[in-house]
Amino acid sequence: METWPTAAEIADAVAQGRTSATAVTDAALSRIEQQNGVLNAFTAVTAARARAKAREVDAARAAGKPLGPLAGVPFAVKNLFDVAGTSTLAGSKINREREPASADSPLITRLESAGAILVGALNMGEYAYDFTGENVHDGPSRNPHDTGRMTGGSSGGSGGAVAGGLVPLSLGSDTNGSIRVPSSFCGLFGLKPTYGRLTRARTFPFVASLDHLGPLARSTRDLALAYDAMQGPDAEDPVCTTRASESALPTLGSGIGGLRVVVAGGYFERGAGAEALSALATVAKALGAEQRIEIPEAARARAAAFIITTTEGGALHMDRLRTNADDFDPATRDRLISGLMIPASLVVKAQKFRRLYREQVLKLFEHHDAILAPATPMVAPRLGQQTMMLEGAEVPLRANIGIYTQPISFIGLPVVCVPVPLQPLPIGVQIIAAPWREDVALRIAHYLETAHVAKATRPPL
Repeated sequence: METWPTAAEIADAVAQGRTSATAVTDAALSRIEQQNGVLNAFTAVTAARARAKAREVDAARAAGKPLGPLAGVPFAVKNLFDVAGTSTLAGSKINREREPASADSPLITRLESAGAILVGALNMGEYAYDFTGENVHDGPSRNPHDTGRMTGGSSGGSGGAVAGGLVPLSLGSDTNGSIRVPSSFCGLFGLKPTYGRLTRARTFPFVASLDHLGPLARSTRDLALAYDAMQGPDAEDPVCTTRASESALPTLGSGIGGLRVVVAGGYFERGAGAEALSALATVAKALGAEQRIEIPEAARARAAAFIITTTEGGALHMDRLRTNADDFDPATRDRLISGLMIPASLVVKAQKFRRLYREQVLKLFEHHDAILAPATPMVAPRLGQQTMMLEGAEVPLRANIGIYTQPISFIGLPVVCVPVPLQPLPIGVQIIAAPWREDVALRIAHYLETAHVAKATRPPL
């Protein structure tokens, strides 16, 4: 096998006996030991557990038992997922005092039921309130394409671990863009499913009305395999109890014939840097997407998303802010405190607008199947960078990386971020679909991948 095979290639090799789950796991643990000191992607490594699971997979194959679609595939999770026997950090200092989790997150259980092997927990922005991947307690995640640059956040370790070849698959969370931003900066495929599609049970929340969970990988097939394995209702998550599972795998090779793809203009092009516009144009040309449309009131949607994020996040952390304020990252703390000061009348207005905005955007999907937009306004910034240029003005970096992701997650639409391999750094493009149509976004992403327009390239590690 190649040094960095995809999850699908690993599972196929294990199933056919060309390698063993134990050999794959040992190789992954060795890479983590060798490279994590540079990338700072992992905060915990579950080596004993991983090797025990690998032995189970190998024993099942030796006994002639059917193997799952992810048999022998190492994966890791953002450290806001509960991992039995490990404290769920959520990127914080305060949570280090928590009791270890008594059980795994259901998404971990579902992936392991498909044969995947958990190898550890990943670095992240404190309490998921971050777009940079810089954690003041555990240090910054480092971008494998240039270790002096950000991975993006808040799922920074999730991006760095996959892009750096430590694992072929990781899980992250996305409230305002925290899967799509690391996917863009690290040159990966990332899936933010429809709000409510995948259970969030036994994960540390940030903003319950905006939180999504999803995978990052180096191929669309890997995304689809993980997504299919994790689907299904869960009574522990009240928004994930009714929708039936819908497999994305059969649609991957069906091309894009008949799909109506357009480009989001206006707000989604203003402020974008040359790399973001180049990547968008490349993807649009490959798909024959010539029409531009305006997503109505996207700027207002972003403002409303900020209000809901800070108020819900502040309410969640109110007791910690009262008792442990000095243990927060000051930037996170101050934004959460500001959320507690926002008048209730503004929160009500933001929620009312949210419903109106959703109705307006859903009307677009009566005539279009997918909308293209930049994932980030620029390639990965340098670690420590504080400002960025936006429409000719210098603005704070941390708050503005997600200008193109927030108006989409605000109403829970499914998105696949695809990597465009520009030189010297990659950048992502969002493929936005109607609710519950992850299959459409994945189908388009797979077409771009097979056409070599979207590709996860190996960094020079």
